[in-house]
Amino acid sequence: MMNVTSMGDLARGLTLKSRSIDIKNQIETLSYEMSSGKVQDVSGHLDGDYSYLLDMDRNLSRLDAFQVATAEAGLFTDAMQLSLKTVNDAVRRLTSSLLAYGTSNQAVTHEHASVQARNELDTVMSALNTRAGGRSLFSGVDTDVSPLASADTLLTALEAELTGLTTLTDITQAAEDWFNDPAGFDAVIYQGADTTLAPMSISENESVSIPITATDPTLKAALRDIAVAALVSNDNLGLPNDLRTSLFTQLGVELANTQDGTVNLRADVGASEARIEQAATRNAAARTSLEYSRNSLIAADPYQTAVQLQTVQFQLESLYSVTVRNANLSLVNFLR
Repeated sequence: MMNVTSMGDLARGLTLKSRSIDIKNQIETLSYEMSSGKVQDVSGHLDGDYSYLLDMDRNLSRLDAFQVATAEAGLFTDAMQLSLKTVNDAVRRLTSSLLAYGTSNQAVTHEHASVQARNELDTVMSALNTRAGGRSLFSGVDTDVSPLASADTLLTALEAELTGLTTLTDITQAAEDWFNDPAGFDAVIYQGADTTLAPMSISENESVSIPITATDPTLKAALRDIAVAALVSNDNLGLPNDLRTSLFTQLGVELANTQDGTVNLRADVGASEARIEQAATRNAAARTSLEYSRNSLIAADPYQTAVQLQTVQFQLESLYSVTVRNANLSLVNFLR
């Protein structure tokens, strides 16, 4: 006697449903791998060894941080370069004017020279008070405050130092002394920190330092000579025309020498800009290489995945066909 093993309709239906769900999950997995190019079961693909993948992820996170750092450093140095260019341009314009005005003893010309000097002083002080990304450029570590007080404050303080002086030497020396005195310019006008900005990290083993504040000797010399020029025609000083002419000539020469200093400052900042750009390029190349290696580590073979997907789709179609046939079974059809 032969034993016959049969399966009830309910059990058969549950088996077909379970198989259908399994095939659909396989299709979903293979479709994801086809579209993303990555395996869905990373643990199984790597046999549970995540060490290489985690190391790559750590390096990529570090490069992400350096990408932000180089972008911020680049923004900072670019803004500083533009500010120094503004300062240099203002010094150059006033130098030409003062040297030209120095050849004339006409009072109206002197007035115009002081007016231009006042305008250029506003320009220079505004440039040095520039912010980038919410941070002051020339305030040292105190990036939350503007480095310089107003031009009016500077001129009022300097006028008090020059009032009553009647010779070119006395006036220029008094101005120089006040700007160099810690209780003078640094205390009355400069509002930033004595400590310069800390070096900015731009790669694993590289950083850039920009130790420039508004108290840099070159910038102070420019502010000093421009401010004195703005006060030369001040009635409170009561300077005669010939002394005004001599002062404008002297100040023009001093500002011409200051231009070399501002050019050097711009060159220093330009060198930092170049290093930041080079570091950003290297970091980007390293990131591209790491991303390629990471993708290769968990990549799904497109040909194999396509073949498997086609096979599983065929299995699903076959399962549907069996399911439909079972649904159409009846005693009448069986007895035919």
